[in-house]
Amino acid sequence: MTADVVVVGIGAGGWRSLSPAAQSELSEAVVIYGSARQLDLVPDDVGATRVRWRSPMSEHLAELGESDLDSTVHVLASGDPMFHGIGASLVRVFGAARVRVIAHPSSATLAAARLGWDLARTRIVSLVTAPVDALAAHLTDGAALLILSRDATTPADVADLLANNGFGASPFTVLSDLGADSERVQAGRADTWTGAPSALNIIAVDCVGPVRSRAPGLADEDFTHRGQITKRPMRALTVSALRPAEEQVLWDVGAGAGSVGIEWLRLTASGRVVAFESDAERSADVLENARTHGVVDRLDLRGAAPDALSDAPAPDAVFIGGGMTPEVLEIAWNALASGGRMVANAVTLETERLVVDAADRWGGELLRVSVERASPLGGSTAWRPALPVVQWTAVKTETEGTA
Repeated sequence: MTADVVVVGIGAGGWRSLSPAAQSELSEAVVIYGSARQLDLVPDDVGATRVRWRSPMSEHLAELGESDLDSTVHVLASGDPMFHGIGASLVRVFGAARVRVIAHPSSATLAAARLGWDLARTRIVSLVTAPVDALAAHLTDGAALLILSRDATTPADVADLLANNGFGASPFTVLSDLGADSERVQAGRADTWTGAPSALNIIAVDCVGPVRSRAPGLADEDFTHRGQITKRPMRALTVSALRPAEEQVLWDVGAGAGSVGIEWLRLTASGRVVAFESDAERSADVLENARTHGVVDRLDLRGAAPDALSDAPAPDAVFIGGGMTPEVLEIAWNALASGGRMVANAVTLETERLVVDAADRWGGELLRVSVERASPLGGSTAWRPALPVVQWTAVKTETEGTA
């Protein structure tokens, strides 16, 4: 099978760890791209021209994709090229038909082999580009996590995050330079870990700590807020009505504390939220809450609607919880993708009229929700009703188009 680009996975074990087919492929290469560390793993008697990736690598990749290739280009990748690797990036640039991949065991595969873990039952989290805070979304008692590190500082940062979130007693293992002569395994507990790993490391955590559910409806106290928050029962209904799905974009208009968008993100691995909030203090709360719940890397915080709506990524779903006006509804509905869902919660008479009018124009369902809580009354207990909420839910069909 010929290809314009051949990607060869190579591990810390270097040339000797490659299969005969991979060694033969590189021995016949004309030009090899890779990082300085990867290129140093190729023996001197391989006569190919060696090209180091420039920074930022994405721009160098784009240039390569736009160039006329005189011969097959070979690219070195760390471990399995298609597992959080450059192989997937090259396929996006050149197309799958032009790329051939020679795989190598990934660091996760090697770590599972050393630990005796069932890789199919292990959650893999990459912190190579994501902030360490992103790990918080995956923590729950009994979870087995393999964490891909950015560098030698990542294990200490992960250990601190675990300890600060009630998971300090978790068995904590750092595996460095897997497959190389310098391979090393350091084990302990998260709250007492003091190792010094190499830059090439992967972290294994067998979570011991509180049980955390992904079901919508976290306690209001789990969010920093200033009163502008969709309360837990209504939030659970709202997130359910929005039907979170992978690779989708949600607009959270009038975000308040950001609770709806954050709960929406917790239910997906690849969804994104664009949150719109006019108040600076509440905006700071949104970011703090997103970091706390491990989704800040997938949240884009913008200013007030309707002005900030104009250049935002097109939404697959929209939630309007605050700042509802006829203009905001119109813009959001027009921006919504065909098949997308709109959910709006109204508390005041003025916003109730807006959602009733919207239902008349665009269809959908109106739901009136009343919630009562038991609370002390003198020496007894009585029901105290919260303000009722009118929720409008609608799906934009292909024939409706824009308003």
